[in-house]
Amino acid sequence: QVRLEESGGGLVQTGDSLRLSCAASGGIFSRRGMGWFRQAPGKERELVASIILSGSTNYADSVKGRFTISRDNAKDTVYLQMNSLKPEDTAVYYCAGTREFGRGYEYWGQGIQVTVSS
Repeated sequence: QVRLEESGGGLVQTGDSLRLSCAASGGIFSRRGMGWFRQAPGKERELVASIILSGSTNYADSVKGRFTISRDNAKDTVYLQMNSLKPEDTAVYYCAGTREFGRGYEYWGQGIQVTVSS
């Protein structure tokens, strides 16, 4: 059974930085694509950043140059470093993982709140 658990969220001010972590258990982490999604109140869930098995990354336009996704396969953990945070980054952030060698996200964390005050 695959389990994803986020940590590192909280309340910060505009311009601050925050690092989210997502610890995975079950299966072989290095075989999964991983992503970070977010959902703000009244909005649809959106993909913020993703990282595939090769380490190649992809970002939403709204976070390019500010957010960095990375993974540590030795620790079965994926990170999201968020810099220069803005109030519009306020959302519940979700960690997601694909099936081993798969493409679609099938596994989800419970979500963690990030609030950026102006």
